[in-house]
This record gives sequence, C-alpha cells and structure tokens, in this order.
Amino acid sequence: MPRSYPPEFRRKVLDLVTSGRKVAEVAQLLGISDQTIYVWRRQHLIDTGQLPGTNSIDQSELAVARKRIAELEAELAIHRRAAELLGEVTSPKGGSKPSA
Repeated sequence: MPRSYPPEFRRKVLDLVTSGRKVAEVAQLLGISDQTIYVWRRQHLIDTGQLPGTNSIDQSELAVARKRIAELEAELAIHRRAAELLGEVTSPKGGSKPSA
C-alpha cells in the first residue's frame, strides 16, 4: 500500500519545486519518489483549475459514495438471501399484493 503523506508536507514539497528547485533534487533530499512529486503537482494543477480532471474533493466524495454503495449492495444481498430462505421472495418494486 502506498505511503500517505500529510497535506502540509505535500504543500511544502510543491512550494520547493515552485521556487525553482528540481524535482529530482527535492525527491532525493526528502527521500521520496520523484514520480510522487509529479503526481502531487499534477493534482495541484487540477485542483486549481489549471488542468482538466477530477479535483481532490470530488475524488474523496466519490470514494465515500462507492464505499457506501458497496455496503448497501452487500446488505441487499443479505436481505435477498434471507427472503429466499424464508420463502418470501418479492420483486424489488414490491410486487403485487394478494387481494383480500
């Protein structure tokens, strides 16, 4: 799993690069990959509207939504299986109700 760096650290790294220091120099100085710095710089350009793409806020909201969808799908699968075991299978729209 990739290592996570705090936002303050990322900001300082990008400030060093913006001030004119070479990416390779900053990467070696701080013991991180130069590719990591390039990714951070590209995401910063997207977040500031200088490049097209999905900004960080939208990415985090999307990740939360995907996680919630997975949880709901798992819960629905459990309910469907329970209904099958109990012999009360109904359609997702509620199905037809028997007349009295």
